[in-house]
Amino acid sequence: MPLLSIYHPVNAFSIEDKDAMAVKLTDIYARVMPRFYVNVLFHPVPEDCFYIGGVRRNNFVRITMDHIARAFPSEASSRRFIDMINQVIAPWVKDRGMDWEFHIDETPFHLWSVQGYYPPKQDTVDEKRWIAENRPSPRTHD
Repeated sequence: MPLLSIYHPVNAFSIEDKDAMAVKLTDIYARVMPRFYVNVLFHPVPEDCFYIGGVRRNNFVRITMDHIARAFPSEASSRRFIDMINQVIAPWVKDRGMDWEFHIDETPFHLWSVQGYYPPKQDTVDEKRWIAENRPSPRTHD
């Protein structure tokens, strides 16, 4: 399950911006996993609480991504993903003159559960069912 935490200046994004950004980011992941796996959290940060290099900033967006459901098989695939994320967030960040950065942490797959269920492995019949139903349900595989 990806957990995206977006730290941003207060009032940088409207509710409509957040709705649209969350959908676009979820769309990237939904190509390979259930949509309900994707969590996007927006964290407004007051101007007097955001410092970069010891200098107060009010035009900076920091995104952390915790990947649990998938891991990148290669550096090339991670680069393609990073390029996609940069492209998706551009209208709300780059095009508005804000600076940004993000990083991705990968957690081992066996260290999570969803509503008490162990998630099905990638590309299994059970995972396809979770994708189709867009909800967790009892695990039926080893």
